This record gives sequence, structure tokens and C-alpha cells, in this order.
Amino acid sequence: MEITEKKNEGQIILEVSGSVDTVTSPELQRSILTSFQKSKELVLDMSGVPYMSSAGLRALLIGQKTAASKGGTMTVTGVQSTVMQVLEMSGFSKVLTIK
Repeated sequence: MEITEKKNEGQIILEVSGSVDTVTSPELQRSILTSFQKSKELVLDMSGVPYMSSAGLRALLIGQKTAASKGGTMTVTGVQSTVMQVLEMSGFSKVLTIK
């Protein structure tokens, strides 16, 4: 998994590519939390993520809770259909802001 950080008008965009699983999810979680130390607005571009395990879901949930506690936003974009199925089956599609 690779994460590229970009900044755009006060928001941070994390472009994630590769599988998010037990091995890689701690890196995603760290990147999300670090981003919220710099900005209240985070966009996760998941267009390069073909697979996400429950460990990846946990990282997203922690990100969403961090956004709420800081009065910020976390938007997930570019979700592939296989990952969207996981988000829908787990109920995360109702908790996360997905565009």
C-alpha cells in the first residue's frame, strides 16, 4: 500500500493505493491521524484500493471519530465496487461520508 499526501485549499487529500489489510492498516491509521493534526478537512481518495479487510474498516472508523471530535470532516472518494460492497455489508456506508 502507498499513501500520497496532497494539500488543496486547507484540506489534506490522502491518495491511497494497494490493499488495506492487517499489515497495511496501521500505516493508513497513522496517516489519517497525522492529517487531522494539520487540518480539520481530510479527503481519502480510495480509487487505487481494490481490497479492504476489517482492519482497514477500523482505520476508517477511527478517522471518522477523530473528525467528529475535532469538529472536522473526513470524506471518502473513489471507492471501487468491491470495497463499496464491504462498506455496505458492514454498515459503514451509513457512518462514513462517501462521494
